[in-house]
Amino acid sequence: MAPTATFVAKSGNFPLPIPNASRPQLPASLRLALPRHLSVAVAGRLSSVARRAATASCSLIEPDGGRLVDVVAPEGPSREALRREAAGCPQIRLSRIDLEWVHVLSEGWASPLGGFMREAEFLQTLHFNCLRLGDGSVVNMSLPIVLAIDDAQKRAIGDRRKVALVDARDKPVAILSDIEIYKHNKEERIARTWGTTAPGLPYVEEAITKAGNWLIGGDLEVIERIKYNDGLDQYRLSPAELREEFSRRDADAVFAFQLRNPVHNGHALLMTDTRRRLLEMGYRNPVLLLHPLGGYTKADDVPLHWRMKQHEKWHAKSRINAGANFYIVGRDPAGMSHPIEKRDLYDADHGKKVLGMAPGLERLNILPFKVAAYDKKQQKMAFFDPSRPQDFLFISGTKVTPLCL
Repeated sequence: MAPTATFVAKSGNFPLPIPNASRPQLPASLRLALPRHLSVAVAGRLSSVARRAATASCSLIEPDGGRLVDVVAPEGPSREALRREAAGCPQIRLSRIDLEWVHVLSEGWASPLGGFMREAEFLQTLHFNCLRLGDGSVVNMSLPIVLAIDDAQKRAIGDRRKVALVDARDKPVAILSDIEIYKHNKEERIARTWGTTAPGLPYVEEAITKAGNWLIGGDLEVIERIKYNDGLDQYRLSPAELREEFSRRDADAVFAFQLRNPVHNGHALLMTDTRRRLLEMGYRNPVLLLHPLGGYTKADDVPLHWRMKQHEKWHAKSRINAGANFYIVGRDPAGMSHPIEKRDLYDADHGKKVLGMAPGLERLNILPFKVAAYDKKQQKMAFFDPSRPQDFLFISGTKVTPLCL
């Protein structure tokens, strides 16, 4: 959810480990120390869209809507005025997940959204997976970003046009203005987001089922940058900071890799070969954006702080807003087990196919890859050869997880 633990690692010194990958927010260096025995092998073919990108502009991709949203008040009188104004508004207490969405919105990860969705935006997202802007253009938006309130909160707001959003300690976080309150149809939201209403879906019980019966949308003004004070705030870089770092590094291509598990040899193979392919396409200085998920993940995932320790010794739209123009997609980018039956909820290959067809993602070059596995004969990661399946061991983040606990 929230863009937690985002950092960049320059990929010019592959094979791994990557030495002296600097952390853009502070002058200190950050080291992505993957195991030294990682092997570099041949990766899969790029999509036709990616091949055509060789003749494309080498500048950073524009944010959705053409402008990166930033609704955090600048330090000084305007911030203090906003804080005083919040004290006089009806209050809505944010859950942990709500606060993470404020973080996402405030820094422009969901550009061009400048606040929680009003009803028209919510319905477009549910039914069409995109938003139509004022100029008629379409941007991808496949996930509702909404704020739920209950009946008592709705009555307390009354006809007021502004509300204050506060954290668990009732500290003002933001003001939501020009608000619109509308019905929270939970069943429709769940069915259209997950494709099923089966009980036990991740996120649903915590964020939707028990949430209020109303949604409130409006324009967001955030008092100060969201911090979690968990020792990892230094890695949470905004899209603007990432873009600044990409420019400083003179990147002519940015390829993004997102994961919620520790990095393993298969990931290293993919990242290494992606850079090689981009160099073959004519790019001079491709830079890797390694992006660990730090918000809502599976209950049995390796905790974020342990994954970040490994990185010290990374969903596609937000990477556009951060400046990425290439997105690495594995076999199963949105894998999820069925909550009741012993099977996958989605077809393992559909995620990368859908990303390649999604409205509003035309500017993002999707980089699919073949199935990688450990070749016992070569004693290194390689692409699976169906003619000799007995020679391969399949490695996944799920299998690696118990080894990291």
